[in-house]
Amino acid sequence: MDHGWIVTLADPKDPARQLSVASHDETASVVPDVSIEVDDVEAVYALAQQMGAEIVHPLTDEPWGVRRFFVKGPDGHVLNILGHPEIPGS
Repeated sequence: MDHGWIVTLADPKDPARQLSVASHDETASVVPDVSIEVDDVEAVYALAQQMGAEIVHPLTDEPWGVRRFFVKGPDGHVLNILGHPEIPGS
């Protein structure tokens, strides 16, 4: 995947493991340090809010097909927590 501002590389035999390199973020004011895909991004977002975590990019449906938010960890690293919304009929 190459969106011009982020390039993602993956082994075709093991596409679950990916490496992305970003020059900036298209919709957020910060570039996350790491991305973590989860099965239920809404539940993780609710948990992060309940725990009082610092959300630095709100839960957002992005034009490239992910739903994500950024949270700042206690060490200052920014985590991109994302999920792929279900496509109706799939």
